[in-house]
Amino acid sequence: MKKTAIIYASIHHKNTEKVVNYLSSELPIKVFELQDAKTLDLKVYDLIIIASGIYNNELHVGILRWLKTTDIKDKEIGIIYTCGIRYKDYIKNIRKYVIDNGANYVGSSWCRGFDTYGSLAKIGGIAKNRPNNKDLNKIKKQVEKWLLK
Repeated sequence: MKKTAIIYASIHHKNTEKVVNYLSSELPIKVFELQDAKTLDLKVYDLIIIASGIYNNELHVGILRWLKTTDIKDKEIGIIYTCGIRYKDYIKNIRKYVIDNGANYVGSSWCRGFDTYGSLAKIGGIAKNRPNNKDLNKIKKQVEKWLLK
């Protein structure tokens, strides 16, 4: 099994944090909040999982900044994200960046998360009670595949 670290940012409703905490309780994964990842020695990890909510149709800007200042060459990179609703490929640009910078992109997994951004707050938000157990288990199964690949 691969030695794995998750670097994550979870802001508004802590949807991504819920996913990451579940994964770390079920699988042998080390979890680092984004601010703690700046001094992280990635050399000891085989697989790096980036996890974030979707903000303005992209991963958290801090995740993007961290990634662009980190040597990911020859690392395996997976991406997990949460969003109120998925209507486009939110990780297209970051996936391209990972591949273009010499990393081995292993895939992505996502689930819905409670969202009250902008006008959604007026209707009480969308994706209430998400991520739920079904969402968490779906992502766990995907991550297990990455760990054993």
